Amino acid sequence: MEWEWKYLVWSAIFLIPGLVFLLARKKSSSSYRLPPGPPGLPVIGNMLDLGAFPHQTIAEMKNKYGSVIWLRIGSVSTMAILSAKAAAELFKNHDVSFADRTVIDVMKVQGYYMGSLAFAPYGSYWRVLRRICTVELFVHKRINETVPVRRKCIDDMLLWIEKEANSMQRGTGVHVAHFVFLSTFNLLGNLFLSRDLVDPMSDKASKFFDAVTGVAQWFGTPNISDIFPGLRWLDLQGLRRKADRDVKTALEIVSKFVKERINKDRQERGTRKDFLDVLLEFEGNGKDEPAKLSEHEINIFVMEMFFAGTETSSSIVEWALTELLCNPTVMAKVKDEIYEVVGPNRRFEESDIDNLQYMQAVVKETLRLHPPAPLLGPRRAIQDTKFMEYDIPKDTQVFVNVWAIGRDPESWNDPLTFKPERFLGSNIDFKGQDFEFLPFGAGRRICVGLPLGNRMVHFILGSLLHAFDWELECNVTSQTVDMKERMGMVVSKSEPLKAIPRRIVA
Repeated sequence: MEWEWKYLVWSAIFLIPGLVFLLARKKSSSSYRLPPGPPGLPVIGNMLDLGAFPHQTIAEMKNKYGSVIWLRIGSVSTMAILSAKAAAELFKNHDVSFADRTVIDVMKVQGYYMGSLAFAPYGSYWRVLRRICTVELFVHKRINETVPVRRKCIDDMLLWIEKEANSMQRGTGVHVAHFVFLSTFNLLGNLFLSRDLVDPMSDKASKFFDAVTGVAQWFGTPNISDIFPGLRWLDLQGLRRKADRDVKTALEIVSKFVKERINKDRQERGTRKDFLDVLLEFEGNGKDEPAKLSEHEINIFVMEMFFAGTETSSSIVEWALTELLCNPTVMAKVKDEIYEVVGPNRRFEESDIDNLQYMQAVVKETLRLHPPAPLLGPRRAIQDTKFMEYDIPKDTQVFVNVWAIGRDPESWNDPLTFKPERFLGSNIDFKGQDFEFLPFGAGRRICVGLPLGNRMVHFILGSLLHAFDWELECNVTSQTVDMKERMGMVVSKSEPLKAIPRRIVA
């Protein structure tokens, strides 16, 4: 992603400085007491300070400027939160003031952001979607009803991995995250649409799969249109055009699924009520909320669940397995626990998760060091706000750097070491109440899919560890594993983990 940031910078310097000065008129901040931060250059502000990995470089600024810092990214005023104390102040006392989202340019294609739960403006429609998720979709009762769906998808994944491993040359590993991604994609396909959507054994990829992965790529690419809003009409990188193409394709495919469902009666659909049925049957009060969700809104919601849930889950599992392979003692402990609880003569089941305290600690420690969205979804100030001792203007973009908070020595002992034991006997959890540990956010905008995602990640990781013994490829050691990051919608490994699975035979 480094070349993309360089592209943005050189475009700003050489191609458009005159236009930027005319269009990016900035409200004077002389009357505000702003947080401290690095001085910026004319036009581009602090863009050069961010580097290829903004969450890392912003984290380093804490030592000089403190836990709340001010940045100007092009023409976008930005506040960054870098400590548990500042995060607690934000979420406990100012959650409503910062409840809106920064909406990037590519998310406006096909009216996407207006139907999105993650990026919809804070208001009645957003509250309706959130209520559907928290009351109807991602509740324990419905999650428990869909255990057989996840069981099938996990079994498929294990068979795919075993077949791939048997076809590989000796000493060559399989691309673990790829199979986790495909399995999660099918899992969501079954939860929402009651069908598998991809088959890794087929040469022909799903059109829907290609479109959704394309959308995620364009949404995660830095865009000069977001840094200099006055230049959006130029679409200098062509990202809006590409996003519009893939979003349109994905919505057309989902629309066919939805229309097909509408035209079937309940007897034809079967007895199980899937997530799409819930969305179609929703009834609002028709006053401060819609009486029904439109087909377009349902299509966007379904599409969003796919690219929000797949890459996140696969990245977490990949980082967890990587850390375990780099820490053989931890791997041995978690394998011993799984063997003691599950044993060799049956499959790993979701019901085993609650009895695997050390495996839960492994997942938490992975999320502390490798949160999938290190700056969370950027928030936006709805109004001028007094935050701590600072004056934060309306429309300020807010980054909560959970990557920095998770590695802060003020909150964690030996913060850079992978040590799951720190969570044993601890009540610290990732559900938004412990501000030193916020991989999924907190407050009104916390990730609504957390209950399902939490179950999926533990089930996938536990199944992989129970079914296989894992080794690094023959030319890789725990000291030479590539741990660099790759920026996108989700921060994943730069070099995908390739590991050798050896089937455990009872």
